[in-house]
Amino acid sequence: MTQVTWRAPDELVERVRSVAAAEGRSLNDYLTRVLRAATDPDLAGDDASRLRERLARAGLLAPSSDPRQPPDEDRLAAARRAAAGGTSLADLVTDGRR
Repeated sequence: MTQVTWRAPDELVERVRSVAAAEGRSLNDYLTRVLRAATDPDLAGDDASRLRERLARAGLLAPSSDPRQPPDEDRLAAARRAAAGGTSLADLVTDGRR
């Protein structure tokens, strides 16, 4: 058996650890199952959906968080107005080339 070193952002490692622990699995077992599910052609279905399908079949699909709510229309309109009042990207690029 080969040992691999995996470098990842701390927040990702902690999320993976939490999901593994919630499923009563070691980090090693969880990562092995995720990678097997992601690469096993017998578990295939289109790219993103194939991966989700494989993870779900392997029992490794982490539950998604609460669905996001669309932004408030008034706040969105105010943000659009504020964004429209700045210097245009074309002007910034042109100024940088002078």
